[in-house]
Amino acid sequence: MPRKKETRSPSDLLPLNQTVFRTLLVLGDGQMHGYGVMQALAEKTGGRERILPGTLYASIARMVQERLLEEIDSSEPDASGGPKRRYYRRTEFGTAVARAESERMQALLELAQAEKILPESGR
Repeated sequence: MPRKKETRSPSDLLPLNQTVFRTLLVLGDGQMHGYGVMQALAEKTGGRERILPGTLYASIARMVQERLLEEIDSSEPDASGGPKRRYYRRTEFGTAVARAESERMQALLELAQAEKILPESGR
């Protein structure tokens, strides 16, 4: 089935709520199930950032509806014997939205540096 052309601008969704932004970042170009998103975020941030399950799954449902994520079929059976896990990946529009939010946040960080709230990074 052909994908529907996105008529919204990524900036229409900004600022993103933290759960949406974190999920889009953690997914990268890969695919994960919800529990994997929670684990990856904790791992990639050294445990500083977490998403609670109820918050994540409600957010994923909205993100699919808004076409930021798409659910993909997984042929892998669940090792626990439970129901098959749902896997998600970021859409092109989801990537554009994550980029727009990153640019928005970068501008705010530059302002914080200019106002001497944060030191300028010398990296």
